[in-house]
Amino acid sequence: MLILGIIVGLFVLVVLVVLHELGHAIVARRNGVVVEEFGVGFPPRAWKKKLKNGVTFTLNWLPLGGFVKLQGEHDSASKKGDYGAVSFWAKTKILLAGVFVNWITAVVLLAVVALFGLPKITDNQFSIPSDSVITRTPVAIGVVQAESPASTAGFLAGDEIISVAGEKVETSAQFIQKTKAKRGEVVEVRYRRDGDEQASTVALRDADSAVFGASLSQQETIRATWSAPIVGAVTSVQYTWVTLEGLGQMVGDFFSGLFGQLSFDQATREISGQKLENAGANVAGPIGILAVIFPAASQAGILQVVFLAAIISLTLAVMNLLPIPALDGGRWFVTAIFRLIKKPLKKSTEENIHGTGFMVLMGLIILVTIADVAKLF
Repeated sequence: MLILGIIVGLFVLVVLVVLHELGHAIVARRNGVVVEEFGVGFPPRAWKKKLKNGVTFTLNWLPLGGFVKLQGEHDSASKKGDYGAVSFWAKTKILLAGVFVNWITAVVLLAVVALFGLPKITDNQFSIPSDSVITRTPVAIGVVQAESPASTAGFLAGDEIISVAGEKVETSAQFIQKTKAKRGEVVEVRYRRDGDEQASTVALRDADSAVFGASLSQQETIRATWSAPIVGAVTSVQYTWVTLEGLGQMVGDFFSGLFGQLSFDQATREISGQKLENAGANVAGPIGILAVIFPAASQAGILQVVFLAAIISLTLAVMNLLPIPALDGGRWFVTAIFRLIKKPLKKSTEENIHGTGFMVLMGLIILVTIADVAKLF
């Protein structure tokens, strides 16, 4: 299953990156820029063919994405057919084409998933009530805390909650609400384990939180029919915002945690250490995606793989919008700044800016990869 998950993960990642690069290539040609090469995977080259439109199509040995090579890619290039020779608006369209294709891909994939049941991962996730069928899995026990009321009562991960104090439980929120209302009391919790219905008495903590002492899991899906395309589009907008919020939180945790480690106060260092840990836990690199996330999704079924592909496509779109040198958004931002200050962007200057950005990105990828490997062990 691990090998199959890695193969599926590689295939999905390559397809999403190739679609991104295809967006660049198509819009570049439509704006008079010569596309010299379109490659699937990265060199060394395994096979090539000259297409009728003059583009060299190549298959390469490293299956980690793809690339498009444009004539005169530097902003200072000025020959006919050069990327650098077209207008700023044309460059904008070329640079953002990959982002647009990834975003549209996410919309299509989420629309397909919505036809069968789109997982609800945000509280206000969009749906059209007249065309929505909501399905919930039973409320199940996740991680049981040591020496907690749940642990003392003998609950195990995977137990499905049926009722609390004789009141039926259908959602995780209901379980939390009912147990908090009975905090400090001894209540009967009925549950299902391996298909058998059982009951245990639980002495709930008299506290504002961790009354029961176990995490809960429940999957809620929303299935649509005629409204699936609308759901796919609006949900993509919602997920885009959630992704931006998550990136902002992660970056904030990282830098505040990093500077907090310089403090002489022990409590401040402990808090900053937790922020750094949170930032690291929220990031997955190539190893994490291929060796952990995709195998788990593959085991869950094709629908989960399609849903994960949509999320990754959306993440690629958002990441490439960021004004980070070497990324599409960074290239546009640098070009815009030099136009704004009315100074020519020399080839050497452009290479230094984006080369530095690329090295920083590679460094971050290496750090994340090391963290991914550490998580596996």
